[in-house]
Amino acid sequence: MDIRNQFRITQTAPTVRELMGIGGLEDADICNPAVLAKAASVYGDQKLERVLMYNPDAIALWLYQKYTDQFIPVMRHSDLALPVCSVMPSVTPVCFASMYSGLDPERHGIKAYVKPVLKCETLFDALIKAGKKPVIISTAGDSISEIFKEREMEYIFCETPEEVNEQAERILKEDRYDLITVYNGNFDEQMHRTGPESEEALAMLDRNAAAYEKLASIAEEIWKDRPHMCAFLPDHGCHEIDGGMGSHGLDMEEDMNIIHFYSFK
Repeated sequence: MDIRNQFRITQTAPTVRELMGIGGLEDADICNPAVLAKAASVYGDQKLERVLMYNPDAIALWLYQKYTDQFIPVMRHSDLALPVCSVMPSVTPVCFASMYSGLDPERHGIKAYVKPVLKCETLFDALIKAGKKPVIISTAGDSISEIFKEREMEYIFCETPEEVNEQAERILKEDRYDLITVYNGNFDEQMHRTGPESEEALAMLDRNAAAYEKLASIAEEIWKDRPHMCAFLPDHGCHEIDGGMGSHGLDMEEDMNIIHFYSFK
């Protein structure tokens, strides 16, 4: 039986918008009620002042189910672990466009593995209109580095995921931004070459979990006097193909079902 998660990746941007008390994205999906309920249990009616959105590429729900112990560093900094359904085609630019716009691919316009600059309103646009400061920290040339360009915001593009995380640590400690988006594509890159369950790919999963734990730990300390949220938010899943390599992009559980973690410390 083919099972698809109830919560949707398109609920992400509207939920963050609501939690931060900003307008915009009127045509987007509805908010995620579980995330709103948890935030309210911690902060009541207070709006979030700071948000960290860590985006690891291609982390499937089935990886969490099969290799749960590798997610312990993430769980140490999580209040919610939510099964979420991605969008089709389940490829990076399509999925991140949906995550940050709240729209399905037919409405935001990216319907294949292409990287045009999005013209629709995104979470970043809503933040900018509200007078808040977002920043994207990513490896140069990757989807997040391309599709959200041409906004009045800061972009930090790096050569490696390690440099991305170093820059994210610096940015967190400076505490100048309201929303920090951090992208790591190392698991996706490795699983395409050697398969999602290869020793090399699972080592990249460990790196993603460790990177998030370090960033969340810094955020929790720097933002301890501010209402804030940290979130571990992959874009799509993955599956093994012939030759022991990995892939994604199909309308199947392995590619569509992902796991999102949220923390309100």
